[in-house]
Amino acid sequence: MTDPHPFISGLPKAELHVHHVGSASPRIVSQLAAHHPDSKVPTDPEALADYFSFTDFAHFIDVYLSVVDLIRTPEDVRLLTFEVARDMARQNIRYAELTVTPFSSTRRGIDEKAFMAAIEDARKAAEAELGVVLRWCFDIPGEAGLEAAEETTRLALDLRPEGLVSFGLGGPEIGVPRPQFKPYFDRAIAAGLHSVPHAGETTGPQTVWDALTELRAERIGHGTSAAQDPALLAHLAERRIPLEVCPTSNLATRAVADLDAHPVKEMVAAGVLVTINSDDPPMFGTDLNSEYAVAARLLGLDERGIADLAKNAVRASFLDPAGKARISEEIDAYTTAWLADH
Repeated sequence: MTDPHPFISGLPKAELHVHHVGSASPRIVSQLAAHHPDSKVPTDPEALADYFSFTDFAHFIDVYLSVVDLIRTPEDVRLLTFEVARDMARQNIRYAELTVTPFSSTRRGIDEKAFMAAIEDARKAAEAELGVVLRWCFDIPGEAGLEAAEETTRLALDLRPEGLVSFGLGGPEIGVPRPQFKPYFDRAIAAGLHSVPHAGETTGPQTVWDALTELRAERIGHGTSAAQDPALLAHLAERRIPLEVCPTSNLATRAVADLDAHPVKEMVAAGVLVTINSDDPPMFGTDLNSEYAVAARLLGLDERGIADLAKNAVRASFLDPAGKARISEEIDAYTTAWLADH
């Protein structure tokens, strides 16, 4: 393919690894920063490009948390959530599992019930007005420790919003071992939530093994270092445990040295079910369409290959069977029509 972007832009898609606050566009971030002038976040959308230039993963976390600090009221939460869905609709994203970190908002003083009402109101409006189906993954911010784990579990299970489908673990991996979170994942899984922790983004394959054995992960967020362990790749392929791959994110946080060195090729060659995602798209200067273009180049995909990659995300999602069938059929119909016209 000479240029995959036109095909990708119209392709119906699902996204499984994308963060709520991390999806705030420069327009929304600058608007929130203007509302909260005590923040160090720039109010000029152009200045945000420099602000979102990261030296390493730790710096990224610092910047990310400064944006989190802009979400201070239920109205901020609702605005952010609906505008994220609007950006998704522009990319023909039909379904997304948005990673939400309620602890970061409730500990900053937002009433927990008002927080749940805000995301649910935005979710329902997004589906009705934009045709974007949203579901939630509530994740533990690992850097905040077991207090955050306990609180996130309580919020997920006691105030469980209708759209909640999964339970995750984000933040830095170095110095934050996965096994300590086992009791919280056990409770979430017992309550019917799916396990989707981050693992192997900035640490080695053992972190992925820990997520699988201790946290009973059904999907792995990132899993970049899994390619260093052939036995792990074989295990993921055999058990059909998907990886949520975010190429540009891995480059921005220095998890990979350059995109051409990204291990997605080895993952696919090993038979692992790979999904493509954008993680924190505006912060990394990307979006899901751009990530598909990167993947198409790295994997040498034509239109049918790209469509199959899009169907991977649908297969790996926690959408109901009828919803999965609907989006998969839409992908097939779009691809058939495109190839007939080009």
